[in-house]
Amino acid sequence: MTSPAPYARTSDPATAEPEVTGVPDEQGAAHTAWEGDAPGGGDRFEFLDLFGEDFVRDPYPWLDALRAEAPVHHDEATGLWLVSRHHDVRRVLSDPAVFLPDNAQHAVAPLPVAVLRTLARAGFTLPPALANNGTASHTGLRRVVNRFFNARQVAAAVPLIERCAEELLDAAQSRIDAEGHHDLFASYAQVLPCRVLMELLGIRGVTPDTLIRWSDASLELFWGRPSAERQQELACLVGEFHQWLTETVRGAGAASSPGSFVGALSRHRLPGGEPLDTATAVSACLFIFIAGQSTTGQLIATVLRRALLEPGLWPRAAREAGLAETWVEEVLRREPPVTTWRRVTARPVELAGTRLPAGAQLLLMLMGSGSDPAVFADPERMCPHRANVRHHLAFGAGRHRCPGASLARTEAAIALRAVARRLPEVRLTPDGARPPMLGLLSFRAPLEVMVEQRAPLPNRR
Repeated sequence: MTSPAPYARTSDPATAEPEVTGVPDEQGAAHTAWEGDAPGGGDRFEFLDLFGEDFVRDPYPWLDALRAEAPVHHDEATGLWLVSRHHDVRRVLSDPAVFLPDNAQHAVAPLPVAVLRTLARAGFTLPPALANNGTASHTGLRRVVNRFFNARQVAAAVPLIERCAEELLDAAQSRIDAEGHHDLFASYAQVLPCRVLMELLGIRGVTPDTLIRWSDASLELFWGRPSAERQQELACLVGEFHQWLTETVRGAGAASSPGSFVGALSRHRLPGGEPLDTATAVSACLFIFIAGQSTTGQLIATVLRRALLEPGLWPRAAREAGLAETWVEEVLRREPPVTTWRRVTARPVELAGTRLPAGAQLLLMLMGSGSDPAVFADPERMCPHRANVRHHLAFGAGRHRCPGASLARTEAAIALRAVARRLPEVRLTPDGARPPMLGLLSFRAPLEVMVEQRAPLPNRR
């Protein structure tokens, strides 16, 4: 999700020497310490690996330690400054003039020359459009997006979401009845938001399976740490995605009908009155198509898994008014699918007592901010009726706040309520309590929600 060439590093970030910039403090001494230095000179965050199994499986001890001891910590492996406290994360998100969004979609891992060539052959380029756009064109482009995701449109989409959920659950229920177990991620959580998005935006000429495969490949290539061989495979899929989008935007695909999202982009004019160029329209489409279904599918998977793990919640979610909605909100606070986001400083600035130079690359720990005890009492406890549950930053804040937040919330609540009603006697399989996890820099979710039937239920719909 970036134009990779200018930002592709030639060295391995895990072994490269960190760049130390001395900034004079009030006494004139150079302040270059990484904020995680422990008493006695040892760095307790030396072994922090944002892609490591222990962090992906259980990030909370690391996030708690960062928030308490190193609210702005320089991670040598990635070169990013990790910002952990709720107040500081909100400040950064709310001040796009000082903390620019320009690096929001840069590739995390170095892209080898062979991968760059594959993307270049596909014509891959993604200029600033939405999440990475700090220019004057952002407001108008966001207005186009909001037309498809505003409260009225989301309310009108409820019957569509419910219909898609029931159709997918028909198949899931048949598989569980026949085999005794089934994965609700691949067949339900992942597919539901994709089908809904395709209908809402008028996406044609591609199957849900293909769009999911392209989206997942984009996330892994640009936010993961895959091997060189895997990067090449992913680049081919991302290239296909970009080519299809380019053809669609240019009018070669059936999706560019007047009532579609692509059709609205094609009629959009930039601040100077000139028509939106193809490359920027493709960039906007790529971001919306991925964010509108991949991250929502990840949210639904986490919502289902956490509900199945919570004693007594599953049957209540089917019948108790409002519980599904508040449960979704609490999951967003504690375990959001978008765990981090990036910003870059436009000028030297002080943040939480640490002075950062211009060009400092920040990683906002959205997930950690949702467990900040300064904002949320008993943050480790799932409490769906907490009064300030919506104070989390899972959807960001400020002018770049996620425009699809209302749709994601609605889809996740409907998904939970529908499956709890249709499959009241399912539980996680023994292996389902420890599923494989998606562990990218900014995205985390279970890749399976494997359930089994507690006992046969005769005459069930």
